[in-house]
Amino acid sequence: MRIGLIFELARRDFTERYSGSLLGAAWNLVMPAVMIFIYTVIFSRVMGARMPGISSAYSFGIYLIAGVLPWNAFANTLNRSTGVFIDKKHIISKMPVSLATLPLYIVLSECVTLCIGFSIYFFLLYWIGVGLPRFALLLPFVIVVQQVFAYALGLFLATLCVFLRDLREAANVLTQIWFWFTPIVYMPSILPPRFAGFLSFNPAYFFTHAYQDIFFHNVAPNASLLIILTLLGHGVLLLSLWTLRRLEKDVRDFI
Repeated sequence: MRIGLIFELARRDFTERYSGSLLGAAWNLVMPAVMIFIYTVIFSRVMGARMPGISSAYSFGIYLIAGVLPWNAFANTLNRSTGVFIDKKHIISKMPVSLATLPLYIVLSECVTLCIGFSIYFFLLYWIGVGLPRFALLLPFVIVVQQVFAYALGLFLATLCVFLRDLREAANVLTQIWFWFTPIVYMPSILPPRFAGFLSFNPAYFFTHAYQDIFFHNVAPNASLLIILTLLGHGVLLLSLWTLRRLEKDVRDFI
């Protein structure tokens, strides 16, 4: 697939997501801003949510946003990629499209949305006097590692979804359950010891913890976790490409 087509699909996906509405593409800015406002002002200031052992009024909001923003990008990439071959069958049937690269437009679109959210988050941190995190320059690397894993897993599910259409709904259910098994709205320290050990088998914890380290703890993310996630992402990607190569002819026939 031509790179230009991927960027064009990503541009259309981003700009036409709210087509027909009064604000149009501006909703891509409004939605994360509203979410961040709710988590910081409503949860922290109005409801008085606090993190254990931390006196800052905004501590819970800072912690929550650090995990929710990247999680939304990851979950949206995974869920939308699962049905991409079915959604874009009109393109696949008319153009010599590389199936392996087709989900990349979703990855790019969600990356842009995530970067907008982080930009608003940076402004919030500056506004409330926390300041910018010392290791903010590591964010692009964490985003890439996270999205490679989401793309790899999404590509694998997209291939199977052509034959098992229920996988699209199953992926949505999976991500909802997965969210609550990942320390995003709670800290890992509150987990009982017998459950805390399972975090080492949760890939989502590897990248959400990295963002929490950068934004909340203001330390460098755990390099070991990111290396493991990088290797895991590339391993899943190889499996996905192998599966697609074996089933590509059937995929094109079924859609």
